[in-house]
Amino acid sequence: MRAKPGDHIVLAAGHVGEPVRDGEILVVKGADGAPPYEVRWSDGRVGLVFPGPDAELREAGGAEGGGAAERSAAEPIHEWQVRVAIFESGDETTARVALISDSIFGLNASGGSRRHEGDPAVPRIGDEIAVARALRHLADQMLAMAGHDVEDATGGSGVDLRPE
Repeated sequence: MRAKPGDHIVLAAGHVGEPVRDGEILVVKGADGAPPYEVRWSDGRVGLVFPGPDAELREAGGAEGGGAAERSAAEPIHEWQVRVAIFESGDETTARVALISDSIFGLNASGGSRRHEGDPAVPRIGDEIAVARALRHLADQMLAMAGHDVEDATGGSGVDLRPE
């Protein structure tokens, strides 16, 4: 990772449910843009960071800041990730999912499944069901948030965004 002052850094949460950290690089202390970096985090605190593999660097004035005409069609404007954690206890499985994003913070959801006593024990099936339910809850939250954003932007009310 090579950075310069003014670049932005985003650190993924260490665990599901924890917030993503983002900030502006103020000082590059390593040679040729190498870490460590002095960063002003979005909460106003300043600290020294040695970024790990969960860090993403966004160059100042790069694709993030340019207009649509400056970007190629294959270049993403934003990149979001969903982190999934699966917990099992006996016949019950719980999945927790968190959206890792540079613009939406704190979105997470959970889902569960329970094996019927007469069914064979196949943990993968419980995992699939629990994760699918958690992702559906996350999607519902995102649609509700987008609906509120549409209402705020248009001054309308009663916006109902449905999954297609």
